[in-house]
Amino acid sequence: MATTRKYGREHQVLESVIALMVILVACIELCDAATVVDVYRLIQYDIGGVPFGSRLSSLNHHAGSSPFAPGADLSRTVVVVPVRELNISFIREYITQKQPLGGLLFLLPHILNSENQDYASGGDHHVKEIMRGTFLELEQLLIHSNIPYPVYFAFEDDNIDAVLADIKRTDATGQPATATTGGYKFVVSAQEPRKVSSPTITNIQGWLPGLKPDGETNQLPTIAIVATYDTFGAAPALSVGSDSNGSGAVALLEIARLFSLLYSNPKTRGRYNLLFGLTSGGPYNYNGTHKWLQSFDQRLRESIDYAICLNSIGSWDNELWIHVSKPPENPYIKHLFEGFSDVAEELGFKVGLKHKKINISNPRVAWEHEQFSRLRVTAATVSGLSIAPELLESTGGLFDRRNFVNVAAVISGIKLVAEGLARHIYGHQGKKIQVFADNSNLAVNPSYVKSWLDLLSQTPRVAPFLAKDDPLIVAFKKELADHTREINVHNEILDGLFTFYDSTKSKLNIYQVASVTFDLLLLLVLGSYLILLFSFLVITTRLKAHNCIAISFELPEMNTRPVFGIEIPWEV
Repeated sequence: MATTRKYGREHQVLESVIALMVILVACIELCDAATVVDVYRLIQYDIGGVPFGSRLSSLNHHAGSSPFAPGADLSRTVVVVPVRELNISFIREYITQKQPLGGLLFLLPHILNSENQDYASGGDHHVKEIMRGTFLELEQLLIHSNIPYPVYFAFEDDNIDAVLADIKRTDATGQPATATTGGYKFVVSAQEPRKVSSPTITNIQGWLPGLKPDGETNQLPTIAIVATYDTFGAAPALSVGSDSNGSGAVALLEIARLFSLLYSNPKTRGRYNLLFGLTSGGPYNYNGTHKWLQSFDQRLRESIDYAICLNSIGSWDNELWIHVSKPPENPYIKHLFEGFSDVAEELGFKVGLKHKKINISNPRVAWEHEQFSRLRVTAATVSGLSIAPELLESTGGLFDRRNFVNVAAVISGIKLVAEGLARHIYGHQGKKIQVFADNSNLAVNPSYVKSWLDLLSQTPRVAPFLAKDDPLIVAFKKELADHTREINVHNEILDGLFTFYDSTKSKLNIYQVASVTFDLLLLLVLGSYLILLFSFLVITTRLKAHNCIAISFELPEMNTRPVFGIEIPWEV
């Protein structure tokens, strides 16, 4: 029994030592957690089954900075790229040539963070345009590529700037971070992305009925004011689209508020119905607008005199554009353009007319009004953009932030559309009558415009990740209900051409990693200590066991009594 106890003690000591060594080895690499950073994953989606974007989400590699020497093995390296220092050729080479990377982390300027409350829209226009061009080129490259490794975005701050400075110092020695040299390890623990099932798009409409004259039996004509409100960008969790198309959605709400004041009084109610529509699915060929129009009965569709779509009216300088599908010679288009031109001249800027004929056989539409034109409804888009964007372009990307939207530009766009509509409704064409004059009770409210613009500039609105009961949808519905009647919400399933994946935002854990040389030295010292401790405990245990045996031999004989055939000591 003494021998069994001895070996039991030795076994327990051995197990304890082994456990300590396992814990030591497991913890030896990741020594100090340097910081934790919010990161936003590059969008992952399919078009017709063809994969695009970042196809992975988990990350566990050492960090390095660009550029690297030609031929460097980066298959287990997360390359950290401040966008301010972006070498687009390096990124394009690695992506287009499918060169292996452990991952990419792009650091965005802090000014682009929606939590940054400095909304000043001034600054060097030339610098803005350079940055805009850089972001647009990078974003288009990323969203139209199939990238087989994780790609994340983060905002610059003091912590990550300090980490990057250390990484650059290490890389400058010519020894990039590895398990041998130490450095920093970037870890993102995330589930594998899953498909978003049955992505929903939500359209919201409000109605201001016109005043029908006594004895009039015919249906009143309708003017539709429409704006898409959702966005698309390289990082869904960052796609706030302050200009595209937050500015258009804000303009629609303010125009609805202004006309609700006129239509609340029978004496100033116009003889036109006004239909307001906030539509979703704009980046995806205006899919929500298409489904919304399909929900109209024929009588309503035929009553629409024309539709005005509002798009990106917050970043223009001296000229807004009216985009149409019908020829400029068309009487409706000519009348519409002349009315808007007169108002623009009085407001001190210009409007230009751009005609783009649509191809009925091609399902691709560049502007929202083209969905109306396909149904032979006269329509136009008012926009600060002079040319039609490509698919998934100018839809609320990384650079489309509140800092670069001019509230005065949005207000001018609202005045143009509201005054132009009012002169048409009340027959004031050619007359310099300002219905919504400044300093009147019908003036545009800058505080209202700014507050809604600020809200949308902090709210990502990529449709597949925007639930039909999202607080923003509820807020839109409530706001339209305050100014219009017969609010209707249409929830539709986004057409199956697009497939989206979740896992859009994660936490990046940055660990400072000691070099293997240090690890081995530490392991040797602690290992030697544990071996000495183990030897001491074993020797001590054996001496105690030997003394116990010696004492047992000196004990006097004991009387025993057999119990069930076993000799049991009875007394000494």
